[in-house]
Amino acid sequence: MIPHITLQKDYAISRVLNGGWQLAGGHGEINRQTAINDMFTFVENGITTFDCADIYTGVEEMIGIFLQQYRKKYGQEKTEQIKVHTKFVPDLNVLLNINSKDVEAIIDRSLERLGLEQLHLVQFHWWDYDIPRYVETALVLKELQKKGKILDLAGTNFDVTHLHEIMNAGVNFLSLQVQYSVLDHRPEKKMVEFCRAHGIHLICYGTVAGGFLSRGYLGVPEPQHPLENRSLTKYKLIIDDLGGWEYFQFLLKTLDEIAKKHQTSIANIASRYVLERPQVAAVIMGARNTSHINDTVKMFDFSFDNEDIKKLEDIFSQAKELEGDTYTLEREKGGRHAGIMKYNLNSK
Repeated sequence: MIPHITLQKDYAISRVLNGGWQLAGGHGEINRQTAINDMFTFVENGITTFDCADIYTGVEEMIGIFLQQYRKKYGQEKTEQIKVHTKFVPDLNVLLNINSKDVEAIIDRSLERLGLEQLHLVQFHWWDYDIPRYVETALVLKELQKKGKILDLAGTNFDVTHLHEIMNAGVNFLSLQVQYSVLDHRPEKKMVEFCRAHGIHLICYGTVAGGFLSRGYLGVPEPQHPLENRSLTKYKLIIDDLGGWEYFQFLLKTLDEIAKKHQTSIANIASRYVLERPQVAAVIMGARNTSHINDTVKMFDFSFDNEDIKKLEDIFSQAKELEGDTYTLEREKGGRHAGIMKYNLNSK
């Protein structure tokens, strides 16, 4: 069973979240009923927290149907142990003119889709810092929290400077969702210490790099574009920036050595490493199905020793440093990383 962690009084989440991006299309064909049935399996194995977003097409609705079916089968008390973390991601083309009615309409839509009277956790993302209405919008979310439509607020992909600005305006985030992995250590520059000082928990995505951190990519030729899906495209850009396929193969070989020592998978080694970093509460594992669940539940069956950590730190020291704070590369207008983003998914 996957263990849980308490973020605050009466609010606990599983240390592995089921990520919904893989169910949103663009990662292969999805059978809705099969995906809903799989959610029962995840909960049975201790993964009781689900991550989704208003822009993940169809995912809030699927989780809503699952909650309804689970409640009917097991009752309200057991259903309350399941937490759903959604995101509030207003489209880039509305940021300049978004108002309180627009914000509330999006939150109301998520409530309806999920079939909840109150959203458990809303993670706020803002596409463009040059449109300086993110503080104003965060304050609207705070008002909706006071009205009871939102239990807790959180952030997604904010850097330290802009997160601090929002907090100075009186908006408190319970957690921050960031990309953090054995490939991407950007949170360690400033974000980890800032969150420690302010009691903010980190919930991390990208810990298996869309599947790149697996034996399936060890000792194989470098894949060429176009890749199978946007997730692989996104993380291949990170690999390129770190030092390319040659460095990545050295890293995978090291992870594989440690994995074999502990009789587990490369994915478990990579994820467990992030889970043991300061301020990290949980990692998000995107899954189109339950094919890896038997492996995932073994993530906590081993412990790193000093030799393991030294091996990892030695290989990390050979990588090039990724530029900027969290999500800086992805915000660079006209940049390679920003080029794969889809900014106006709510309007579709």
